Amino acid sequence: MDLRDLDLRDIEIFLTLSAELHFGRTAERLHVSQARVSQVIGKLERRIGGKLFERSSRTVRLTPIGVRLRDDLQTNYRDLRASLGRASRATRYGDAGILRLGLTSSDLEQVRPLLDAFQSKYPDCQVHLEHIHFGNPFGALREDAIDALVSWLPIHEPDLVVGPTLYEEPFVLLVGADHPLAQRESASYEDLADYGVFGVPPSDPDTTPPDYWAAAAVPFFTPSGRPIARTAHAANFQDLILLVAAGRAITPVHGHAARYYGRPDVAYIPMPDVPPARWALVWRRSGETDLVKDLAEVFATGYVPDADGDPIGEPN
Repeated sequence: MDLRDLDLRDIEIFLTLSAELHFGRTAERLHVSQARVSQVIGKLERRIGGKLFERSSRTVRLTPIGVRLRDDLQTNYRDLRASLGRASRATRYGDAGILRLGLTSSDLEQVRPLLDAFQSKYPDCQVHLEHIHFGNPFGALREDAIDALVSWLPIHEPDLVVGPTLYEEPFVLLVGADHPLAQRESASYEDLADYGVFGVPPSDPDTTPPDYWAAAAVPFFTPSGRPIARTAHAANFQDLILLVAAGRAITPVHGHAARYYGRPDVAYIPMPDVPPARWALVWRRSGETDLVKDLAEVFATGYVPDADGDPIGEPN
């Protein structure tokens, strides 16, 4: 089927139902009636000449034809929405445009010199910053809610481009103030096997962080091979630190957390044997605009000192 033959709203309804697999939730999420959802699916099935969903009184699931259509439409629909969004922003902000940068870190101090360098070179471009929770790190990029993202590495996503590495920082172990490890001078990954750590709540596979990315911060096994159990879950740092304070679990966190989230009921313990986290600029391959390339160029040549005062920022 030619995508140009479909209404964007019909595509949105089909893709939402493909994710929810529930007519009621789909209608609620899109603020339409269930009858409207059924009408759209019926129209698509008549146009295709085959069933897209198998429906019973209890379950809804995609047919093989439905799976193929979903896979074909997802990227095209996302790119169409991105194109419309860029046209709209160009109308509102002029040719200089607006650049939306997401940060999975709260440490704006590390990025500010690079942003200042970019704004100095492109004074007419407006930069909007968005905080991105680690529970869904790449969703905003893929939904065209942001143009680029500062995230920790590694990132091995075929639809995303990993640009220049911006800075490094150490890990520390976050524990409750009355935890047995709270009085230690240092900790290691081996300590994690003796206590429960945090995982991200299981949700839609399209939004849940990939295991390799999550393991770069909180591994699933110690260096000696002992499993590290996930005994609590949090989708953002605010929930996480409250649960740590309540004694639910402990977790490695990036070093900047100790500066920005100091509390009397938690403690941050150095982890000197753990390799530092590396942060980089990332963007969607199909959303590589001139502004994104300009930002990457400035960030790649910008100067941000590491702990020894040496510049970091060589492109990957």
